[in-house]
Amino acid sequence: MTTDTSTSTASGSEQRPSTEPVHHLGMVGLGKMGGGMRDRVRQAGLQVTGYDRDPDVTDVESLEALVAALPTPRAVWVMVPSGPVTHRVVSELADLLEPGDLLVDGGNSKWTEDEDHAQQLAANGIRFVDCGVSGGVWGLEAGYGLMCGGAPEDVERMLPVFDALRPEGPREEGFVHAGAVGAGHYAKMVHNGIEYGLMQSYAEGYELLLAKGIVTDETGCFKAWTRGTVVRSWLLDLLVRALESDPGLEGIEGYVDDSGEGRWTVQEAVENGVPAPVISTALFSRFSSRQPDSPAMKAVAALRNQFGGHAVHTAGPSSGGGDADADTRGASGGRDVEDAPQAGPTSGGREVDHSA
Repeated sequence: MTTDTSTSTASGSEQRPSTEPVHHLGMVGLGKMGGGMRDRVRQAGLQVTGYDRDPDVTDVESLEALVAALPTPRAVWVMVPSGPVTHRVVSELADLLEPGDLLVDGGNSKWTEDEDHAQQLAANGIRFVDCGVSGGVWGLEAGYGLMCGGAPEDVERMLPVFDALRPEGPREEGFVHAGAVGAGHYAKMVHNGIEYGLMQSYAEGYELLLAKGIVTDETGCFKAWTRGTVVRSWLLDLLVRALESDPGLEGIEGYVDDSGEGRWTVQEAVENGVPAPVISTALFSRFSSRQPDSPAMKAVAALRNQFGGHAVHTAGPSSGGGDADADTRGASGGRDVEDAPQAGPTSGGREVDHSA
């Protein structure tokens, strides 16, 4: 990693990074996260000019107007969906911003894309910081956990904004300069992988409490664990909140999407030879939740029947969820026909919302 943090423009001239702290921020993307972040930064006494395609929430009518409204050297925080949308916004801002300006990608971009964005912007003398943000819809009230990557001078410039966004308390308990460009999104990726494992553990414990039948107050058990126990956490608090508002979770289908970070975490574990069985299983469990009738499990059932004569359950006329007339060709193995799973009327076959 080089210690020279100057930026060479397309014309070949060097642009030294600004050291002026940011007190007027531009923000692109004012959805559930971006809108709350704009409000929290304003509550801290800083100025924010935001742009969003939604005319009901935007402060200005275009990216051009946003750039024109900001004092130089500018700082623009991009908070839009990762992938093509982020690429497009970064490219547009690369043409609108000026040498010495700073762009922060606070979305869930894959860390490998950060260096590409940094180089694209550097060609025009524009600085770049990547920042993983955690906090969701609760961040406006509780603060956002921040993990950033970039040159020390650029991170230093953004400290007034980072301090406004992070939770109250010591800075190091809600903010980290994780390393060079890409380190912030890499840290956020691992954070989300850990989150997958934690959620899966709570979910499996919940199902086990239900399955045995000896426990009659499952919600009460989880609530009793929220203070004093080693499994207490904010995620546990949120599970209790969900169970109290919908006992038995009757209003929720067991179909779980993923937004990408869990997959990237598992891929990185493979690439680096790091055993990650918990995170991997949590990810694959989400895949299983989307299969009302698993082709893999069909194959396993068929194999058990072939080599051992074990019972199989034949598919019904409209689904593979099992049928009351299940074929029990084997004399041993398998569960009773009455226990065969039934496919629900809304299971499977719908579009996947990858924003969650």
